Amino acid sequence: MKRRLPSIRKRLTRALVVWSILWGVAVSAAVWLAVRQEVDELLDDTLQASAGVLSGPLTNQAGANQETGGQTPGPIAHSPAPSGRFAWQVVQYAPHGQARVVLSAPLAPASALRDTPSSGFADVPGWRVFGLPLANDSRMLYVAQSHEERREAQLDVAFSASMATLAIALLAHLWLRARARHELQPLERLAQRLATHDPVNASATLGSAERTELQPVHAAIDGLTERLAHRLAQERAFTAHAAHALRTPLAGIDAQLAVALRECPPQLQPRLQRVRTAAGRLQRVVTALLTLFRSASETRPQPLDLAALVARLPIEGLACEMADGLVVTADADLLAAALLNLFDNALRHGATRVHLSTPRANVLRVVDDGPGLNHERRARLQSALTTQTYEGQTGLGLMLTDLIARAHGGALLLPEVDQGFAAELHLAPEHAIT
Repeated sequence: MKRRLPSIRKRLTRALVVWSILWGVAVSAAVWLAVRQEVDELLDDTLQASAGVLSGPLTNQAGANQETGGQTPGPIAHSPAPSGRFAWQVVQYAPHGQARVVLSAPLAPASALRDTPSSGFADVPGWRVFGLPLANDSRMLYVAQSHEERREAQLDVAFSASMATLAIALLAHLWLRARARHELQPLERLAQRLATHDPVNASATLGSAERTELQPVHAAIDGLTERLAHRLAQERAFTAHAAHALRTPLAGIDAQLAVALRECPPQLQPRLQRVRTAAGRLQRVVTALLTLFRSASETRPQPLDLAALVARLPIEGLACEMADGLVVTADADLLAAALLNLFDNALRHGATRVHLSTPRANVLRVVDDGPGLNHERRARLQSALTTQTYEGQTGLGLMLTDLIARAHGGALLLPEVDQGFAAELHLAPEHAIT
């Protein structure tokens, strides 16, 4: 669970980024549509108001022109105009429909904006026009704004609105991201508690949850812990009883076989020796099971002199080599059981010599001179040990050795060597395989 939280956090962050972008685009589009309509209305209102402001002065100007002989003046450079964004015209319409520009602003086109007298709003090529009749019905005032100018105004307003929307979206994203991180903190703390939670201990409990919605998770984990502890206790009790029940008769069988070897004819001794060897191997397996299935809380790591430990192990037909002064920290009984299984595997596969070394602190390497394994077989064994999928992949000896290493918080590795078979017992949590 602790490993999954960063992945959950990354996916949630990506989702928030995508959501923020989509939300910003959607809102910006909605703003654009609303702003476009509002800006059009505002600009139309401006055209209409400008026409009202210009109608009085231009009516007087047109009357003055009539009094001076009706001459048609050119564009009036200093005539009243709202701004450079607009153009205006006073158009005289003859009875037969001919349109003549009487007065105009410098930005107005030379030809009349409308061929026929038209009041109100209209769109002509390149212009948005508002027409207003002057006092003389034969003259029309046209106030116009270019389409290009209107688009520019719309884009300016839309850009400003979009920037504001995106800024709000960014703030919302940052807030949602901080909120999501805050909401995931109880799960992170729960993962930290689970990392040290001991399911073997039936009395272990996670306690009350930080959030109400996490209480069912706590209750489910506590229930699972209780069931696992109960099941494990039953299995350990059965294994311990079975091992105890087997150890005594096996010891008796070994004693009887030793007597039989001394008293039997020479031709039967090889067969009896094979039986005694098999009985000895079974005794070592029973010893390993008996020590392994103790409660993990009873593991007692201590500094161990390897030479002294190996000297007490019943090894026949296998020479052990090691440097002087090798020391590891481990449970003596469990480590002895692991070494017995490794030595037994070496003997069964034809090895006559093993070499013990400590390449790193609390790492014990055992290398025999047997035939070893090819690369593919070694890789399959290592995968089975790493994933603890022992069935059909590993023998009982390697499985028990791996379980003993894991009882110390480590694991069993099978490094490649030039000759023979090598096994490394990592006897500390920092060396465990993840």
